[in-house]
Amino acid sequence: MRKNIAAILLSFFVILFTGFSSKVNDDALHPKHLRCENLIDPLGIDVVTPRLSWYSESQQRAQKQTAYQILVASSIEKLNANEGDLWDSKKISSDQSINVIYQGNNLTSGMLCFWKVKVWNSIGNGSEWSMPAKWSMGLLNKADWKASWIGLDKAVGNDKPDIEFRRLSARMLRKDFETKKKIKRATAYICGLGLFELYFNGQKIGDQVLAPALSEYPKRSFYMTFDVTKELLNGKNAVGVILGNGRFFAPRLTVPTKTETYGFPKMIFQLDIKYTDGTTQSIVSDTTWKITADGPIRANNEYDGEDYDARKEIPGWDKAGFNDIKWMRAETVADPSAKLSAQLIAPIKIMQTMKPRSVKEIRPGVYIYDMGQNMVGWVSLKVQAKRGTKIQMRFAETLKSDGDLYTANLRSAKQTDVYITKGGGLEQWEPRFTYHGFRYVELTGYPGKPDLNTIEGKVVYDDIRTIGNFSCSSDIINKIYKAAYWGIRGNYRSLPTDCPQRDERQGWLGDRSMNSYGESYIFDNNMLYANWMTDIADAQKASGGLPDVAPAYWPIYSDNMTWPSSLIIIPDHLYRQFGNLKVIADNYDAMKKWLFYMRDKYMKNYLLPKDQYGDWCMPPENLEVIHSNDPKRTTPGDFIGSAYFYYCLNLMGKYAHLLNKNEDANEFGTLAGKVRDAINNTYLNKDSLPTGQAGLYYANNTVTANALALSFGIPPKEIRAKVFDNLVYVTTHVYKSHTSTGLVGGQWIMRTLTDNGRPDLALKIAENTTYPSWGYMIENGATTIWELWNGNTADPAMNSGNHVMLLGDLIVWLYQDLAGIKSDLSNPGYKEIIMKPYPVGNLKFVKASYLSMYGLIKSEWHIRGSKFNWEISIPANTTATIYVPAEKEGDVTESGKEASSAEGVKFVKLENSRAVYEIGSGSYHFISKSMNFNSN
Repeated sequence: MRKNIAAILLSFFVILFTGFSSKVNDDALHPKHLRCENLIDPLGIDVVTPRLSWYSESQQRAQKQTAYQILVASSIEKLNANEGDLWDSKKISSDQSINVIYQGNNLTSGMLCFWKVKVWNSIGNGSEWSMPAKWSMGLLNKADWKASWIGLDKAVGNDKPDIEFRRLSARMLRKDFETKKKIKRATAYICGLGLFELYFNGQKIGDQVLAPALSEYPKRSFYMTFDVTKELLNGKNAVGVILGNGRFFAPRLTVPTKTETYGFPKMIFQLDIKYTDGTTQSIVSDTTWKITADGPIRANNEYDGEDYDARKEIPGWDKAGFNDIKWMRAETVADPSAKLSAQLIAPIKIMQTMKPRSVKEIRPGVYIYDMGQNMVGWVSLKVQAKRGTKIQMRFAETLKSDGDLYTANLRSAKQTDVYITKGGGLEQWEPRFTYHGFRYVELTGYPGKPDLNTIEGKVVYDDIRTIGNFSCSSDIINKIYKAAYWGIRGNYRSLPTDCPQRDERQGWLGDRSMNSYGESYIFDNNMLYANWMTDIADAQKASGGLPDVAPAYWPIYSDNMTWPSSLIIIPDHLYRQFGNLKVIADNYDAMKKWLFYMRDKYMKNYLLPKDQYGDWCMPPENLEVIHSNDPKRTTPGDFIGSAYFYYCLNLMGKYAHLLNKNEDANEFGTLAGKVRDAINNTYLNKDSLPTGQAGLYYANNTVTANALALSFGIPPKEIRAKVFDNLVYVTTHVYKSHTSTGLVGGQWIMRTLTDNGRPDLALKIAENTTYPSWGYMIENGATTIWELWNGNTADPAMNSGNHVMLLGDLIVWLYQDLAGIKSDLSNPGYKEIIMKPYPVGNLKFVKASYLSMYGLIKSEWHIRGSKFNWEISIPANTTATIYVPAEKEGDVTESGKEASSAEGVKFVKLENSRAVYEIGSGSYHFISKSMNFNSN
């Protein structure tokens, strides 16, 4: 009897344990956040073998994916029935979960694709199927476009296209059409240049603004795709389009420099309707459309603003049955671009609304609003006034001492919106085809006394996710980070612009060659920057030359080595952060063509002394000037050009290896070695300095020169320490532990200091509040990063209050070195993670998170007494190598037990006062009781 009872109990516990174990392991991995081309449910892509990605979540530690299965179906019904009629990958043994290339049936124009994924964990248990996702294909071939480009290639009314301050009214186009059957699906494809808004039956389609994305128009324009099934009616319908000028119809011709313009606004449109009975219908842009330039938008200009006369609104213009007999017939116009491509980046949207902080009447009828933050976008206006009341809003970043707007730094940009009321009740308006950089708004012409509800700020930038957060115990660093956040997002305008307020707003290549890296810790800018690489490559000349600005609206081709190197440098950041190898492969030929063009035209004795701008905007000795005139402060351009040539050769060698171009890799490597030798033979100085310290410095011993040499790996190993000593001496003794770098040197200085053992000096530079420093900007009222270190006193001719170029590598340093979140380059995209924080100075805590392609990474450390407390989260399907400050391994605990015996933790070694561990996914709490507070 006892044996039977024992057997029964044993069976019960076996069943209980097995059931529990099975349940836990079956759902140990949960695939989520499915993306196609790094977008969620994108419509109208033109990539025939798209990349599919997902990440998994788990409550257990050390969870890794060992296999996956993808199903792609032509309908949601088939997908729900687990029928992958387009692609059933079957079970594939692989831990890959990002950038998995579609390998199913050929995808055709307009096709709708539904997909899902399941994964298996390390003990072989499979997950449930993920929630379904989808994508649709765009028009893949030129023949698929049945539409024609239409527009009105002439000035009408008060249009003034030939003056410098160009004025052009918005074009409005419309067409009635009829459907006679039950609609299964309706898809609209449209490109409207420069900008468009699309309407069906009185409703605007989508919440995007300032669409489509900017591009190098002679080479490429972007179309967008919309599912309009629900917007169509059975029977009579109408489609309407409003066209704005954007950069296609350029805002200037010669001020402040020659500007390319591409003609009058135009559009191409195609609506493909599929009926439930299998038949189809297409409505296309052609000469049956009607057009007018006599609508309410009397002028629109990205520099100057928008003029809107509500008295000229046309009720019902975008609805069926409207009488358009007085409208003109649209004209067939020339194609603007050699290629029409699908827009594969998220559109610009209104991402935040803001109430003003205060309003003040500075003289009768003149009101100044303070938004409390330098921002980018516009304001909406509420007003009730008699018909014909003219209300004006002007925008500026700062105020003069008398409280009036300071507009000198806008140069010729007017930044002015005008609204004329129609009367009859409360009116609400905001512009469509302009944007402003501003903190302050001047309101005039308003009837009565406006209040804080009269206007509302609209913050506008690309609809990309914020994926990083950072804070620490240093109040000034937190304020600098916030200013960086506002400045970075404000300058996303389908490409990274330099500034949002003056008559410029261009994609300067040099500004973002390293900033893009730091930005990628805050924003999911993968596709944005990949798209900008397309713009740069499209702007390449047949000779191989690249511009300094892309798209080349300012056609500046100075053949300098430094600025165009962004085409080579930025893809490396996208590869590191997002595992994006495609951007390297897509642009490899353009990179190689440019680099060899520069080599063949300018290389002399293996040096490439070609640089146009030097260490742009380094701190001048005079607070009233823009650029330093002291040759001791300015780094020689010939050295900068040669150093960047060497760096680019090494990157190209890396890319060639990644793409299995071994012959190219050897060529780049051989040339790089000769260039390195030439730089050391020419620019490495071994003479003692007048100050008495030892020689061994580069060029004229600026911090920038030595930082570039160290960052690029130019000095022989045995002299690196002495070169670094000179860099530190100049920083601490000559510049009193302040920054002395401009755009170029600033991209490397924080990591150079930290990597060579002086994170304390990097922290000192970051926390300074006297000139020159980021903290000086904050102390003088900045809420975004200035263009100049002396932005409060310098010549207004080039003095933007919202630039990000001087951030350099600060953001990278905050995340990688203070928080300790870094991708292991041996397996990029955060498949393998390196976590090595630097608890230096008086910092008491650092808290950061980063949403990688694999999921959320967290790092939060606190100094509590003499102990280092560190909380870490690692996403599933990844591993991390962590460096815990400690004198011996036994001094480290994890969740209360000796770290080396904790689940998912493996001790590796002691190294430079750190205990090194390998950990799997999950959340951990490490405590070190013997940390060295300046561990390197």
